[in-house]
Amino acid sequence: MSEKPSEMFWYNLHTKSVEKGYLSPSSERVGPFETAHEAEHAMEKLRENSERWEAEERAEREGN
Repeated sequence: MSEKPSEMFWYNLHTKSVEKGYLSPSSERVGPFETAHEAEHAMEKLRENSERWEAEERAEREGN
């Protein structure tokens, strides 16, 4: 990340909108993202990460 987090983009989970900087409480936002476009797709990224982590944990449990 080249910018300061306060200058980056965040996805607000409550309003379902993109914000630049610290506009809302941290409990309502995810990020930071370098571009507004990345922030717009935050939920997709979170879903992908969750699925990947779940697969990794399953593989560890199964000894793979």
